[in-house]
Amino acid sequence: MAVGNKSVAEMKPGEVGIVAGFTDDHLSLKLMEMGCLPGSAVRFNFTAPLGDPVCISVSGYELSLRLEEAAAISILN
Repeated sequence: MAVGNKSVAEMKPGEVGIVAGFTDDHLSLKLMEMGCLPGSAVRFNFTAPLGDPVCISVSGYELSLRLEEAAAISILN
């Protein structure tokens, strides 16, 4: 699938990007079922106190992802 400039795991709080695609075919279906569709806007909200998971806003709701999952989402910013 398409690959963007960086991943959701590399975003900073408040940063917004567009889902470009996925780097992990195994996780891509799960992520798309959760609303992370290519072309969707994603906003990085915050990281948990110990660094994992992270919270993003996508498709009208907030979603918590483990860093492994967030790293599989390529974004364009």
